[in-house]
Amino acid sequence: MRRGSLAEMITDRDVPSETVRPEPFITEFSFVLPRGYVDGNGTVHREGSMRLATARDELVPLRDDRVRENQAYLTVVLLARVITRIGTITDVHAGVVEDLFAADLAFLQDLYRRINTEGHTRAALTCPSCSHRFAVDVSGGRLGE
Repeated sequence: MRRGSLAEMITDRDVPSETVRPEPFITEFSFVLPRGYVDGNGTVHREGSMRLATARDELVPLRDDRVRENQAYLTVVLLARVITRIGTITDVHAGVVEDLFAADLAFLQDLYRRINTEGHTRAALTCPSCSHRFAVDVSGGRLGE
């Protein structure tokens, strides 16, 4: 048996000319809020980004006194840990998440669930008129995109 490095054993004839490359591993997802976060100056911030959650992100909030007193607050603390930016705001904390409109909070909860359990932001839909199936990116964007 021949010994050597793997690179020495693989020759050009062993690798197909059109090698299928895996999709890059995405850890941060952009989004556009349905309503937008309104800061203290009245500026509306709609575009943002959320990163994948780690085990620590899901465990640390369980030790938070606010969560111990009210289990519903878990969502606020968890989202504050994984949202990296809303508009120009990069210090996203529980107070920012608390001030979101209900529609935006629901949107972010759904986005969190999608990227952390399904690994993407696409939703499969079926047209009610013609039954055509298609996918939509629910992370948001400008109309028509």
